[in-house]
This record gives sequence, C-alpha cells and structure tokens, in this order.
Amino acid sequence: MKTLFALDAFVNRALAAVAGLALIAMMLFTVADMVLRAFGHPVAGSYEVIGWLSAVAMALALGYAQLHKGHVAIDLVVQRLRPRTRAVVEALTALASLLLFAAVAWYVASYGVVLHRSGSLSETLKAVVYPWVYLVAIGSGGLALALLADFVRALARASGRGKGGKPGKPGPAGPEPGKTGWGPRGKVTRGVPRWGAVSPRPPGPAQG
Repeated sequence: MKTLFALDAFVNRALAAVAGLALIAMMLFTVADMVLRAFGHPVAGSYEVIGWLSAVAMALALGYAQLHKGHVAIDLVVQRLRPRTRAVVEALTALASLLLFAAVAWYVASYGVVLHRSGSLSETLKAVVYPWVYLVAIGSGGLALALLADFVRALARASGRGKGGKPGKPGPAGPEPGKTGWGPRGKVTRGVPRWGAVSPRPPGPAQG
C-alpha cells in the first residue's frame, strides 16, 4: 500500500512539473505571437501550438490536482454520514471515476496509435499530432493512478484499518465515566463539565 502511495505521489508530481513547463511555454509563445503580430509578423500555426500546449498542461496536471483534492466535490450529504458509511461512498465514487479515466486513457492512447499509423498531420504546420495525444493519455493515466490510491485509502477506512478507523488508544488512568476519584486539584468526577468537576477536598480530622 505504501508503495502505491509513493508511486502515486512521484508520478503525479513529475507530470505536474511537465505541465508547469508546458504552461510556461504556452505563456511565452502567446506573448511572442502578440508582440510579433503587432509588427505585422504573426507566428504561423500559433493557434495549433497553443492548443496543444494547453491540452498537455491541463491533462498532465489532473492527477496532481486529485492528489491534493483540488477538484470540485460536493459533499453536502456525504459529510452527514457516519465515518465508515462515508468511506464506503468515497470508495464507490473513486472506483467509478477510476474506471472512467482508465477507459479515457485507453481510448485516447488508441486514438494516438491510429494517428501515428496513419501519419496524420496538423492543418497549418503540417506537424505530427500523435505525440500530443499520447501526452493527454498519460495525463489521464496519472489521474487514474491517483484515483486508485484514493480507492485503496477509502477501502482501508471503511474496513477500520485506515486513518480514523483504528480504535483510539486508552488515555491516562482515571475514574470511569460517572464515577468519582481524587486528583491533584481535589475531587474529580469523570464525564462532568470542568466547572462542575472539581470540588475542594473535605478537611481531614484536626490533629492536636
């Protein structure tokens, strides 16, 4: 389980770094195109390049966003459930999303293979398109990996082995709930609010 979580973190952080580079490249390319366009020399195929870079930046960052719970989630009803029931719902949601994006990764990669074999080129630059499609498929695979890790975590919580599922450790020795004992500040009744829990120790017999 720890190996899966470590692989999830490593892969999606690496993909997020590539997504950041694609975003920076898109920004620089856009600025350069705007400046050159002002001088009457627009960059040919700028829409194609910006479209490819934006698709890669978005796809490769999906898993990292899931890793940090950055996607939109509506939990108005789920938050009212008991912890284990909530974990079961989260496991089912993660499983459904995992199957969806695993299928997306597979079909996008299959489409990239078709483009590769057919030698499809872009309309303006006449450049190959399939490498960008493969990168989008890799991004979908990174999201599927993050969802798999979330599914395993939710299952662990639902079975009582994950965070929040283990029984708490016993606290320091003290009186049982509703019973009275003596503490360093006097008489203490466990389970009673603090302002009613302490009463002064009755005075002992006078010593002559």
